[in-house]
Amino acid sequence: MNKIRIVADDKIPFLRESPLAGLTELRLLPGGAISRNDLMDADALITRTRTVCNAGLLDGTAVRLIATATIGFDHIDRSYCESHGIVWTNAPGCNADSVAQYITSLLLVHAEKRGEKLSGRTIGIVGVGNVGSRVAKAAEILGMRVLLNDPPRKDAGGAGFVSLERICEDADFITFHVPLQREGKYRTFHLADREFFCRLKRKPYLINSSRGEVVCGEALKAAIRNADVRGAALDVWEHEPWIDPGLMELVEFATPHIAGYSTDGKANGTAASVAAVAKFFGLDAAVGWYPRVPEPEHPRLKVDSVTDAVTMAYDIRRDDRNLRSSPETFEKLRGSYPLRREFSAFTVAEDSTLSVPEFTILKQLGFRG
Repeated sequence: MNKIRIVADDKIPFLRESPLAGLTELRLLPGGAISRNDLMDADALITRTRTVCNAGLLDGTAVRLIATATIGFDHIDRSYCESHGIVWTNAPGCNADSVAQYITSLLLVHAEKRGEKLSGRTIGIVGVGNVGSRVAKAAEILGMRVLLNDPPRKDAGGAGFVSLERICEDADFITFHVPLQREGKYRTFHLADREFFCRLKRKPYLINSSRGEVVCGEALKAAIRNADVRGAALDVWEHEPWIDPGLMELVEFATPHIAGYSTDGKANGTAASVAAVAKFFGLDAAVGWYPRVPEPEHPRLKVDSVTDAVTMAYDIRRDDRNLRSSPETFEKLRGSYPLRREFSAFTVAEDSTLSVPEFTILKQLGFRG
């Protein structure tokens, strides 16, 4: 019996050690360079966001399954796939804790730098799916007041949501966690445009780690220069991998689309893709597989503050420095991203000089101890 033929993005970690390496004919290629010719006899494609899966890539190929090892799926032409009998899957929630870790580090480093407290400040979370809900939980643990905005979930009967106008009026921080929708009732393309920034009342701090096109770069530059916002942090960029150098100079934190790049999140995404392939093709030997994730170099942390613990686990300033020093290596920074474990991989040492409330916060964030 011929083996299932799979083409996969070579930057997806753990695939080489997965059961698919032995059970299938697995071919690993650079995601951005995968072509139609590469897929002519492929039964499945395992991808990330850098491979645009549309008619130009898929017409005339043998692909029956696309599994993306990411939460986002705007790189997949779903209408085309459905009309051509191609099944597609994504990995919902795979890197939600990773993004929450990124936002937690960002907020705490920002507050320490400004000599401010987060407790009592209001954060507006736009998009409350797997990622947004984890960010909301982290913000609440830090003592922040949380406002949630999610029109699709509100329209489906969800409770506790507020309008975007309310967030524009009341929020000290606004963070986006929405999928990219270019058209329709729930359009998110340029959700933060000039009109949006004109509606802001409290000169909030803006964060985008969802999709670059959710925030209009030119409008954000004008908002920062006009002091309509008091600062901004961007992990995603409107024309990435090219980034606007003028915008990068204006934002406080600039990172190369790595908010969800914890090793744990990547392992979750790869495991979900392997599971999708195993189910679709009946590969029982691959069912239930999960990667062996390396331990952090220093898993035991002796700390004297919440910020100290969080930044020892993950310090956003490192990724900011790396991008600013060589923005032209945006894709390389992503492709060779170092080991980054989530909070649950770290233990707070008993001899840490923490107050009981601080220790409780770290436990709630996921630290062991």
